[in-house]
Amino acid sequence: MHTLDAVEVDGVELTYRVWGRREAPPVLLLAGLGADGTDWLGIAPELARALRVYALDLRGHGASDWPGDYALERLRDDVAGFLAALGLPRVSVVGHSYGGVVGYLLAQRYPGLVERLVIEDAPPLVPQDPPLEVPPRPEGRLAFDWAVKTQFIEQRNEPDPRWVEDMAAITAPTLVIGGGPDSPMPQELLADMAGRIPDCRLVTIDAGHLVHEKRPEEFLAVVRPFLEAGE
Repeated sequence: MHTLDAVEVDGVELTYRVWGRREAPPVLLLAGLGADGTDWLGIAPELARALRVYALDLRGHGASDWPGDYALERLRDDVAGFLAALGLPRVSVVGHSYGGVVGYLLAQRYPGLVERLVIEDAPPLVPQDPPLEVPPRPEGRLAFDWAVKTQFIEQRNEPDPRWVEDMAAITAPTLVIGGGPDSPMPQELLADMAGRIPDCRLVTIDAGHLVHEKRPEEFLAVVRPFLEAGE
């Protein structure tokens, strides 16, 4: 069982789900682009055996507000504000893909907030050559604001160079999980990213991009002991 709640951060309402005992060490789950907190339903109850689990709908996703501004810096600061609003001075963070990007930017900018960091098959923010193109918007109603996609592609094509340089500023013990050769994410870039983080381990689970969905047992076998080591 989990609860559903919302909190306002700088005028933006953010929805989140919670599992686990209130007194347990907290972990924050950040889903990939287009997904929301429901993306973690398959593994959150298992993590909640020892942890207090929060799964956040990032702005522009799910039941959170869709304000139109989706710069990565905004999402990063949303998460910092979310933690402040809930009175969580320090948490572990697990981020998949887009959520992993937000997670590592948070750990760069606000190292004191992040106890441990898991980056699941997330793209390093390096210039794209040739540039990525925005695909046509799918027809019908979406569970996220399509502007999230377009703005993320713009920032991936021309990222702030400090986002790669500041990988060295991450102080949290970090676990990078790659999806192997079937993932669209270049695994050699994940390895390079892991090499830039001072206290980091790289693990490959041959599941493609959706590691926690396709291979939840293998994902949990690696992630649970890593997170629980920080208790």
